[in-house]
Amino acid sequence: MNFFEKVYEIVNTVPRGCVMSYGQVAALAGSPRMARQVGWALHVCPDQVPWHRIIRKDGSLPEHSSPGTENRQRTLLEEEGVIFDKNGRVKKEFFLFHGNPL
Repeated sequence: MNFFEKVYEIVNTVPRGCVMSYGQVAALAGSPRMARQVGWALHVCPDQVPWHRIIRKDGSLPEHSSPGTENRQRTLLEEEGVIFDKNGRVKKEFFLFHGNPL
């Protein structure tokens, strides 16, 4: 299984209403220094992968390069019950999923 496939498998385990950081996904995939590559994988992921549940380690959402997607991730997370603070960051203490190594 290649790195992108591992990323998709891990991201698919994040429950609705929870989030995980890019670094957590990379670590669970066995490559803790490849958080940026997790982002690359999610940029081209299959439609069924819940990419929107992956956030930055500080709880902020990444800037999206695709037009019209700026608020899409936040909207999808809010629809799942995820709450943001006044600075636009996910309240990780309530929603952070720690996952299990595969």
